[in-house]
Formats: sequence, structure tokens, C-alpha cells
Amino acid sequence: MTEQLKKVLLRSLLDRCLELHASDVHLSTGLTPIFRIHGSLKPDGHHCLNASEIASIVSLLLSETKQNELRKNGHVDLGYSLPNKERFRINIYLELTKTAIAIRHLDNCFKSMQQLHLPPQLESITDFKHGLVLVCGSTGSGKSTTLASMLHAINKTRKCHILTIEDPVEFIHENINSMIHQRELGTDVSSFSSSLRASLRQDPDVIMVGEMRDLETMKAALTAAETGHLVFSTLHTGDAVGVVERLIGSFPGDEQVVARTRIASALKAVIAQRLIPVEDGNGRVPAIEILIVTNGVSNLIASGKTSQIYSSMESGKAEGMQTLEQSLYSMVKDHWISRKMALTYSKNTSALEKLLNSNNRLGVGRKHGY
Repeated sequence: MTEQLKKVLLRSLLDRCLELHASDVHLSTGLTPIFRIHGSLKPDGHHCLNASEIASIVSLLLSETKQNELRKNGHVDLGYSLPNKERFRINIYLELTKTAIAIRHLDNCFKSMQQLHLPPQLESITDFKHGLVLVCGSTGSGKSTTLASMLHAINKTRKCHILTIEDPVEFIHENINSMIHQRELGTDVSSFSSSLRASLRQDPDVIMVGEMRDLETMKAALTAAETGHLVFSTLHTGDAVGVVERLIGSFPGDEQVVARTRIASALKAVIAQRLIPVEDGNGRVPAIEILIVTNGVSNLIASGKTSQIYSSMESGKAEGMQTLEQSLYSMVKDHWISRKMALTYSKNTSALEKLLNSNNRLGVGRKHGY
């Protein structure tokens, strides 16, 4: 297949993704392309892709270095932009000796937190001048979009130096009031931890690390937060309290006492989120759990009483905190989702039922998501 035909094939698939408003595209040998639309997988009427077509797309996307990485590790990540500036995150991986491709569309038209239906407390978090802020949730829960929106808010309102370290670079930011430099793993830097340590010599005010994958990156992020920088990052953990426990548990046993003290001092906020389909199926809305590390919460972390943090979140509305159940209750009250859907996604159904039963008139979702 010629280079031009390869580009035509890939462009047709990406254009179809945009036409369907799909968040993801899955390409596999012997299957028609499958698109994820509002959280559900749906096959398209395209012809089944053969091994040669998959290989052609891979050869178009990957440099020789990236192809070697694919053969060595069995997977590789990259970012890809169309001439119209539509951007995609692509993961190519091997499965049963075949090659498969997962493509995520990144909406580079930065939406405000209000447009994303994020709680107003997140705007206050962007005003922090130092410390560690973590956004957590499962794959596809919207962590990257939330982070991009928060960085965009800083970019619009503060004159500072923002440095991102990503794998790959997803949302491309342009300088507004801030100066932004974006570094990509494998292209500009060799690892999150080494580039994070080096970033301290690059005069940043705000640092965003795409993911805290290992202990060395966690240690480097804590050091950056402790030395006067505002550090954002993500973890694949389902709830705010779980983030704290995972951070502490990542350290060896003999280091955990000191780690508790460091985390209690450096951690400023945890945002845990999941996307929930609206009742009519026309989009999804985020349920957001927020932990603000007040002096009381900091003491609980330092003293090993993390199990009590949830109670602090339940009663911490004045400080900007909310539990998942409180978020779900608000979504039902505002007619975004039904009671049944809220209970399906709840971690603590008894707490949610208590909130829901306080107003028996709460009903079905009537609004549209995104």
C-alpha cells in the first residue's frame, strides 16, 4: 500500500470517529472498526480490516524507534494530529501475535469546568500555589480532560511557567497568560521520574506529570511539591481515600512512617471521578469525589487513621469536600441521572439511599450530557 493510500485509510477511520462523536476507535485484524459512543461499544458498517491494512496503519504511525519499542514491550503510545488540529492518543499493542490499535479522540477545544459539569470547588484548587493535587479514576473516566481543563484555567488567569511531562502529549496548550512547555516520554524525555527531577532546574511554577507509575516518580513528585511547586498528576485508583492508602503503600515498609508525614504535608487535594451515562443515553456526566487536605485530614494521614477520612469528607462541605454519594445525590436532584443509575454507581448505597430518601420526589434524568 502506498503512503498516500495509508493516509487515506487512517483519515477515513478518524473522520468516522469524529462524525459519530465517538470517544474511542478499536481496530483489530478480521473485525470491522468498533467505536465507543457514550460509553458503549458499537461496530460500524466499515469493511473488516485485514492484517495488511493494520500493518499499513502501524507503519504510517510509528518511526523505526517506536516500532522497536513495540516489538520489545508489546505496546507503544503516541499522539497524532490531523491537519485540522483534531488530536488523538493512540496505543498500538500485540495480542495473540496480531496487532491491534486503540485510538482515543482528544477534544482539544478546551471546555470550561462549567461546560464539563465539574464542581466549582475545582476552580479553587487551581488557585493553590504549591503542593500535590491528584486526579484519580479508572481508564476512560475523564481524568485527562479534567486535568487539561484545570491547567487551561491556570493558563488563562496566572502568569506562571507550566511544565507538563506526558506519555504521550494529549492536549496541546498554547500560551495565554502563562508560558507552557510540554515534554513527551520517549521523544523528549526518557522517564517520568528523571524528567520530573530535572524539571526543578527549569524554573516551573506548575508541573503536570501524566501518571505516577512507580515509586521513583512518586518520590520526585513529593519533592517537587515540598519545594514550592504546584504538582498535578493522576493515579488509577477508584476513590479519594484509596489514593492516600496507595501512595503510602507504594513505599517499602521501613519508609512508610516518613512517607506518611511527607504525604500529609505535601498532598493538598484528591479528585476522584467516574463518568455516568445520563438517563436518555445522550452523553455522560462526571460524578466527582473531592478530598481537601485540611489540617484535620493531614493529621489523620500522618497518624495512620486514613479510615476516618471518609467521615471528614461527609462533613467537609464548607471546605469544598464531597463524597461520591453526595455527588450522585446532586446529580439525581438536578435530574441528570435516575435513582437507579445513582445506586448502580454508588460505593456506599446505604449512605446514598439515606440522602435520596430525604426527598422522595427525586426522579428520572431529563437533561443531556456530553
